[in-house]
Amino acid sequence: MKTTQLSDAMLVAQVVVAHSTRAFDRLVRRYQSPVRRFFLNLTCGDTALSDDLAQDTFLKAYTHLESFGGLSGFSTWLYRIAYNVFYDYIRSRKDTDPLDTAGVDAQLSAQQPDVGCRMDLYQALARLREVERTCITLYYMEDQSIEKIAAVTGCPSGTVKSHLARAKEKMAKYLKENGYDD
Repeated sequence: MKTTQLSDAMLVAQVVVAHSTRAFDRLVRRYQSPVRRFFLNLTCGDTALSDDLAQDTFLKAYTHLESFGGLSGFSTWLYRIAYNVFYDYIRSRKDTDPLDTAGVDAQLSAQQPDVGCRMDLYQALARLREVERTCITLYYMEDQSIEKIAAVTGCPSGTVKSHLARAKEKMAKYLKENGYDD
């Protein structure tokens, strides 16, 4: 980390003690892209839903910032909030249809040259249980450690490893069946 860049803990302290919205804005800018990307993968490419869930995450983080005790890193704490926001959303939709990958934003798709691969990846992710999708997204797409994923999901490290193994196997099978080699 650069010496001029304020640490997450210092920014949190500024928000909690001095009610600095500018400090919280810096935290949002620092973590907005990773949180949004996390949701894009969990929602299988639904950009509008990802934006809504990311906004909910930052609102909850702001309103509960005083509860951040610093026992884990700020990013772990924020991903835990994001994880809970996603699962609250899933629970609220249990009586409706499952996530629909056909809802991928057409404009975004048209702008990306690798749209076919991305859509196949989202289709493969859609085949996973939510907890498997969460683990695979955090590990491979957000570069989080097994220990951080365990902290975010509340699962033991061994369970996280099992979810990762099952998710990789399911995704590999789906992708192989759809024309991708190893």
